[in-house]
Amino acid sequence: MTYNEFAEDVLSTINHGLNEDNHILCGAMGLAGESGELIDSIKKVYFQGHAYDREKITDELGDVLFYFAYLSETLGIRIEKIMEYNVAKRAKRYPNGFEVERSVNR
Repeated sequence: MTYNEFAEDVLSTINHGLNEDNHILCGAMGLAGESGELIDSIKKVYFQGHAYDREKITDELGDVLFYFAYLSETLGIRIEKIMEYNVAKRAKRYPNGFEVERSVNR
């Protein structure tokens, strides 16, 4: 499956009765909520004695990706543009690759 196929599927399963502002709000809130669920499953490994539950992590990453696609597609920001922007930002921040000094003093 390609990202575009995934995004198309995401858009086929959202509530089309919402206005654009509510789609943006739903996408952002969903992304934050699912990211919280992902970190909660990892928190349990470090602080509650759980083993990594790769199925749960895969499930939560899928939900994060769903809301990422929902929000970016609603805003009309293509993933290619997001990736290019992020690569350029990191190249500026870390022109020679990651360096602790540049991370601390940026």
